[in-house]
Amino acid sequence: MTPRTLTRPWIWGFLAAALVWTLILAISDSGGGQTVSLALSLAPYLVIVGLGQMLVITAGPGNIDVSVASIISLAGFVSVQVATATGSVAVGLLAGVGSGVAIAVISVVAILGLSVPPIIATLAAGLIASSLTLSLADGFTAVPDEGLRALLNLRPAGVPVLAVAVAALTAVVAAVLSRTVYGRSLLALGQNRPAAERAGVPVARVVTTTYLASGALAGLTGALLAAYIAPSPDLGTRYLLDSVAVVVIGGTLISGGRAVPVGIWGSALFFILLDGLVNLVGWSTAAQNLLKGALVLFVLFLAGGGTPRASTRRIRIPRRWQPAAATPTATTTGDNNA
Repeated sequence: MTPRTLTRPWIWGFLAAALVWTLILAISDSGGGQTVSLALSLAPYLVIVGLGQMLVITAGPGNIDVSVASIISLAGFVSVQVATATGSVAVGLLAGVGSGVAIAVISVVAILGLSVPPIIATLAAGLIASSLTLSLADGFTAVPDEGLRALLNLRPAGVPVLAVAVAALTAVVAAVLSRTVYGRSLLALGQNRPAAERAGVPVARVVTTTYLASGALAGLTGALLAAYIAPSPDLGTRYLLDSVAVVVIGGTLISGGRAVPVGIWGSALFFILLDGLVNLVGWSTAAQNLLKGALVLFVLFLAGGGTPRASTRRIRIPRRWQPAAATPTATTTGDNNA
């Protein structure tokens, strides 16, 4: 293993995915290209919600969005219902995203307005979303748009169109983190919140933007999943723990302050291929969970476990909010007295 590989934690997710892919090829008759194409068809949904979860985790210790699973399920019903009522797929997708933002607003109010710990605030918001989902599911008759479903299944040259679109989204998120005031502020907040506050970073604004972005991305995931599969109350169940795992395995520090968007792709492919492997060998659910847990822990160990290492790197505070240096005041001495 080269030193470059060892200093790039996101590589471990891709290596783990390649290992599982090799095992699948060794015990099955399916072609390698077909397996990768199928994985690329399923991974984007996990990547989208993972990007939002990554932003939240980057905000620092204690920040995690446990409402994403409930938002995905709710957004699925909302998007399909609105698209059917209006006859517009675009409006339906926006409605799904909007439902995610609405639930995120509840979390933000609880976190910033009531000082509720993020995990409790998002849990409560998720329970509200779950209640709304059950109400919508009762007597639900709308069906997903066939045109959108066909688009999500479109794979020219074996490469899903959705995978290309989500890869572009990942690049945008990476650019936002590295090139914008918000991105640098979020990283500074995750590295040292007291220092960021003293430096003038608008913590409330950054936290609000982060949780709203997570809710929006979870809502988008639900809207797309509902069209790809079908809306159901448990549509987002598996995406809660998986969204956290792909973030950490992808190289983002669980303690905050370092985000690695590209790493989410490697860990998402790892999870999708791992599901395919355990289903291929016909293991029981208990055995599947045991294997997944063991492999996840192994990859986390190789990647450093998400534990921050000692670093001499200085926190980069956006210039826009850096306090001005104190101006020395003139003093008088006895020599100036007449």
